[in-house]
Amino acid sequence: MKAKVKVTLKNGVLDPQGKAIEGALGSLGFSGVNGVRQGKYFEIELAETDRTKAEAQVKAMCEKLIANTVIENYAIEFT
Repeated sequence: MKAKVKVTLKNGVLDPQGKAIEGALGSLGFSGVNGVRQGKYFEIELAETDRTKAEAQVKAMCEKLIANTVIENYAIEFT
């Protein structure tokens, strides 16, 4: 089973990397960009075949290591 995890900064958290990308896009001639937020993406291959157990494992991984839940949100998708 494969888990896909998307981690993004919570609303209201400053995103200097996103701001830098936004400025760079403008200087490269890409007009109309009103905001950029950066994030992280992970694909995790699991040996677990029970979806409920896999969800619990990946949630624990996110809470303990993958996401800083003070400033980041995460979303999990299974394929």
